[in-house]
Amino acid sequence: MTSEAAKIKKIVICTGGGDAPGLNAVIRAATLAALNRNWEVYGIRDGYNGLLMPEQYLEGGLLRLTRDRVRGITHLGGTIIGTTNRGNPLRFPVKKLDGTVEEVDRTDELLRAFLLHQIDALISVGGDGSMEIAHALAKKGLWVVGVPKTIDNDLDGTVITFGFDTAVSFATECLDRLHTTAASHQRVLVVEVMGRYAGWIALESGVSGSADVILIPEIPYDIKKVAQKIRERDELGRNFSIVMVAEGAKPLGGDVSVVSREVGRAERLGGAGERVAHDLQEQTGKETRLVVLGHLLRGGTPTTFDRLIAQRFGAAAVRALEQDQRGVMVALDPPTVKYIPLEEATQRMKTVPLDCDIMLTARDLGTSFGD
Repeated sequence: MTSEAAKIKKIVICTGGGDAPGLNAVIRAATLAALNRNWEVYGIRDGYNGLLMPEQYLEGGLLRLTRDRVRGITHLGGTIIGTTNRGNPLRFPVKKLDGTVEEVDRTDELLRAFLLHQIDALISVGGDGSMEIAHALAKKGLWVVGVPKTIDNDLDGTVITFGFDTAVSFATECLDRLHTTAASHQRVLVVEVMGRYAGWIALESGVSGSADVILIPEIPYDIKKVAQKIRERDELGRNFSIVMVAEGAKPLGGDVSVVSREVGRAERLGGAGERVAHDLQEQTGKETRLVVLGHLLRGGTPTTFDRLIAQRFGAAAVRALEQDQRGVMVALDPPTVKYIPLEEATQRMKTVPLDCDIMLTARDLGTSFGD
């Protein structure tokens, strides 16, 4: 333990952005690892809201994490300290007197709250938005270690993020179930999954679940080519088709489908599957139904892989603090974990390489990507 790390008495854990299976496993691992070093551990409620708006919480914006508090939570979905994808302290939405809303940087206020509560270091668990915030706080002097979390698997610098394996496993199970009902009714079933601007969930679950068409953000699709694939299957006597659609998929010459845009949060995607289903029914004349898996991918029990990697990440984050690592993110570099600068982790989004082995495998199997 370094001399600086020896001074640690109190750390906090923050979970931000959309929830993901494995968050509680991270919280438990980091808490136990810190308690075993005789550090106090607290969780900030609902992202950074617990420090920025403590008056909203009857028991205060910080939750004391003890051995009893984290007992038996490894297998639970969600997060016991709460999360939010609103209230980014870099661009916090504030309503003005005239009713308009503007974005305000509240990071200095947040840093004062850390000082007020005598917090020595922060473990920030989240996706690209959370790592961007963590990097900004680190540049202002806060001792921060990041832990990569997102079902989208779009964080650069780590081979995988926890939550992704559970989402893909559930989506694959859903495809298995949908194959039988699609075949029974000779229908086209369009399945929309999350993933934002990266197609990892759609690709890996689509290949694993034997989808006939996979539409991902990285490849703008031609709906006529998708319809042709379905007609070819009909000609071969395969009178049903499964079309997997990432929520960020877009047609040639078109744009992503957006449900809403609000100040202080990322735009909400949605409607990609509905657009594809409508267009395919018009193009093929076949009865087409839509299934949107949506937040089902975020909930439920994490897989063995996600439980294990989440606990490895949580413990590694505490070891990073003990080693006086600052402004870094824990990353998986099989067979071990490593630490990379937060700046490196937030430089770009990790999207699907079009020449990766999974893409090549899918094309060899005859899967259509609408191109």
